[in-house]
Amino acid sequence: MNLDPNKRLDVKEILKDLENYRPKRRGWHWREGRNEPRTVGDFEYHETSEGLKNSIPLPGSRGFGYIDPQPDCVITTEIASGRFEDDIRRMRMAAWHGADHLMVIRTAGQSHIDSLIEGTTQGIGGIAVTRKQVRATRKALDAVEEEVGRLINFHSYISGVAGPDIAVMFAEEGVNGAHQDPQYNILYRNVNMVRSFVDACEAKKIMAWADILQIDGAHNANATAMKAWKVRPELMVQHAINSIFSRKVGLKPENIALSTVPPTAPPAPCMRLDLPYAVALRDFFSDYKMRAQQNTKYMESDLREASVTHTLNLVISRLTSADIQSTITPDEGRNVPWHYNNVAGVNTARHALNGLDGFREMVKLDREGPLGDVVRELKERAVLFMEEILEVGGYFKAVEDGFFVDSGYYPERNGDGIARQADGGVGAGMLFQRDPDYFAPVSVHYGYNCIPEEFDGKASAAIGGDTFEDPSKIIFIDELDEHDNVNVRLADLEKYYETNLIKPEVEWRADGIIAVNLFLPVDERTAEFAAIKCGEKMGLEDVTVVHKLAMHPSEGTYVEFKGKVKFDIDINELVIPEKEETLSEEEIRADIAENPIFVVAATVGQDEHSVGLKETLDIKHGGIEGYGIKYLYLGTSCPVEKLVDAAIETNADAILASTIITHDDVHIKNMRKLHELCVEKGIRDKVILACGGTQVTNEIAKDAGMDAGFGRGSKGIDVASFLIKYRRGQVD
Repeated sequence: MNLDPNKRLDVKEILKDLENYRPKRRGWHWREGRNEPRTVGDFEYHETSEGLKNSIPLPGSRGFGYIDPQPDCVITTEIASGRFEDDIRRMRMAAWHGADHLMVIRTAGQSHIDSLIEGTTQGIGGIAVTRKQVRATRKALDAVEEEVGRLINFHSYISGVAGPDIAVMFAEEGVNGAHQDPQYNILYRNVNMVRSFVDACEAKKIMAWADILQIDGAHNANATAMKAWKVRPELMVQHAINSIFSRKVGLKPENIALSTVPPTAPPAPCMRLDLPYAVALRDFFSDYKMRAQQNTKYMESDLREASVTHTLNLVISRLTSADIQSTITPDEGRNVPWHYNNVAGVNTARHALNGLDGFREMVKLDREGPLGDVVRELKERAVLFMEEILEVGGYFKAVEDGFFVDSGYYPERNGDGIARQADGGVGAGMLFQRDPDYFAPVSVHYGYNCIPEEFDGKASAAIGGDTFEDPSKIIFIDELDEHDNVNVRLADLEKYYETNLIKPEVEWRADGIIAVNLFLPVDERTAEFAAIKCGEKMGLEDVTVVHKLAMHPSEGTYVEFKGKVKFDIDINELVIPEKEETLSEEEIRADIAENPIFVVAATVGQDEHSVGLKETLDIKHGGIEGYGIKYLYLGTSCPVEKLVDAAIETNADAILASTIITHDDVHIKNMRKLHELCVEKGIRDKVILACGGTQVTNEIAKDAGMDAGFGRGSKGIDVASFLIKYRRGQVD
């Protein structure tokens, strides 16, 4: 299956012959060429990896030749739309922005299901990971890999009492990474302690065979502890227990990753608390990989606040090294995971990591001062915590006594730990000792297995090879619900697939959801309901406020709300002006040499902005001067009258006006005034009028009387080409 960058992903093509699809590879993949000095554009980078074949560079790359350096670490995005056919579209978008670790969030309830889910309905707030969903996703990602030119890791969860069953399915279907931590089951899902560790033995053994990267779950303490910054020693103990347990079962150290989360966020003095914890982790666990995740415990509905916290976390990642950088979507606090916010999280990561390239070569961690003192103290407390676990009789007894997930800085305890009983919880009483003649005819298995002599130590020989050795034996079960399945959903939305109809969307194909932001001059409570009324008067359905922020208790509130539109857009009915083709540099220079052009230019009104206009004019910025066009620059805050008079005095061929400020539509008013003054003074038919600015479009400018408008991203060649083509009569 090949993808065309100019065509939407065909979900039906992915589903075609899915029962016979096999993944192209298995095992985790790290980025190629990590930390090799390389030149990208004009710059030398020290902490990058190989570039992509197809990608969308950061917006700011416009000023640097649209370069797209790729950071050294794997970048994760976590997706939970609840519909796998939409997840894979979002994964494709994220991959184009640099993500190569794509995680699907499972439903919370699935951690309690005691068998592999096959052919069941979709989940809510995540997906119920079935074989069909996993296989379709891996098939799509196999194609996306070819499109972007980089191997992509697919990831989900091996947890709950169905963990071993899920591990088998993941190994068969080419899943590359997974969360697996028996303590996560115990502390956060109340799975029976003994059952959780026994299941983990089998799951981890299978993960080791499939070369699946394991990410642990210790970071969940930060999401649940009342005072997460106090439980840092406890977190290190949880990491230690799962890491050594995984090694004993057979996982390679390089396939063990610690899921690390800074325990605080602003307005707490987070760097002073979070950085020592990160350093202590690296000291203790240098044999393992680090997967850094943003702290979501303190994430509210403000996207700006989430992005700032994320950036501070990324500084820690760069100072202390991160092998995998997770990017929890900035709208996590809203619980509305949308397409573009997944991409926003990925872009925040590559934006910050690119900017911090080589940072730790210039900034060293001072271990002789307060940092070293706190690091040493954290490690000492973690060691003492582990020693106490051994003293009371081991991990199970420690959990029964409520050692974990509390609000105390060890050895302080406030009686608020999560206590579980060794004979209680989900799956209790479902463990049985193997009989002396126990035999499992599988190639990968943990523990005692009585293999008959005739099979020469190869248990799977009893069945002629198992599904790991012969994938044709895998039984593929399609979805069983006749109402809630992908084929029904595709049929319901058929008019939006490969047709001329589109609808806004943020989560699912044609869900119709749009987001609106506005300011209301009332208090926060009133603003919330006033915003809903605004949405309803706009004709939206299901209007819900997703964020509000008081600007002042009585002066006003900023509100964001979402709602659904009732209409479709027929793209065949759109009136889209033809994109102007720019003349070549050679043709522009030849034309100007034969027939010179002189222009007067200024930033008009009370506007002091000069950079954009100077870049359009000056030769050193690729401006019109470089093509032989002469100009008179009148500076900033230039009255419109002065600009017109200068054009008359110099017999100019064109007037170039810049207007950045837009409050009270002053940019439109200045353009109209320029046009009207030229009419009044009798030169309108003799002079070309063009205006530029970040909020100027060609349509707005022409409506205001200009001959052309140039918006954000316009360059000197665009203006020069327009002037020549207008003079020739080749543009309206």
